[in-house]
Amino acid sequence: LSHNKLLNTWLILVFALLLKNLSPFRSKEEAHPVSAMASFSISSSSSFSTLRKSLHPLNLNPISETPFSSSSSILRSKTLTLPPLSPNLKTLKYSPPHSTTSTTVAAATSSPQSLKSRLKSGETLYGIFLLTFSPTIAEIAGLAGYDFAVVDMEHGHGGISDALHCLHALAATNTAAILRLPESSATWAKKALDLGPQGIMFPMIDSTKSAKKAVSYCRFPPAGVRGSAHTIVRASGYGTDEGYLSHYEEELLIMCQVESEEGVTKIDEISDVDGVDCIQMGPLDLSASM
Repeated sequence: LSHNKLLNTWLILVFALLLKNLSPFRSKEEAHPVSAMASFSISSSSSFSTLRKSLHPLNLNPISETPFSSSSSILRSKTLTLPPLSPNLKTLKYSPPHSTTSTTVAAATSSPQSLKSRLKSGETLYGIFLLTFSPTIAEIAGLAGYDFAVVDMEHGHGGISDALHCLHALAATNTAAILRLPESSATWAKKALDLGPQGIMFPMIDSTKSAKKAVSYCRFPPAGVRGSAHTIVRASGYGTDEGYLSHYEEELLIMCQVESEEGVTKIDEISDVDGVDCIQMGPLDLSASM
């Protein structure tokens, strides 16, 4: 009997609420209980769709009674200005991982340069190695002002899926990511490059032959042996960066680690290999080989 009473009470409450919601005498405040509403829609008026943000502050002289019913309440812009979090914080922009010509999400004065172009221009850049695979630590590193972060899959405990979370965090702070591979192989290079880092680091390069192989792993046929899935991977913005094939080589920083006594004796020849942009010493492995 008690269960029946509870059920009847519940049904009466539900019925009362339905009557209230359907009542034509509801006030505007009840009809729109949220103090401010926003909606985002896509405009087909441009190739890179315009972001529309419609605001309807209900208690601040709304333009119309029904949210989003008037075109005059729609703000059209590709730029959303954000308050500065820190005087040293980098300008935040959205772009496919390798693209330097992208849709702006925060106010910016110029397009960001790739890590490779900044090095070519003679800048001194500062970076950090990340072995924990913590997106939070990666984000903190970016906010601290580092120019790049090396996500270390050689000695760190994580793999490709773990590295992706760090790349997301670094991208949020407009910090370049470099992936260090567990080994210099076509398979690892392919999976890493599909994530879209600005740089890739090959360990244990001790000859021109191994350096040339490393470069070939980064290039699509016929120039190399990289597996092609560029239309569906993060590196090309999942296919939204239509110019990816034309600019990825120019923007990808290829780093070779010289970590043996033999490699040191051939370091000039290794650095002269076409496609090798940077030599990184491996001090501990090098000291072990001496």
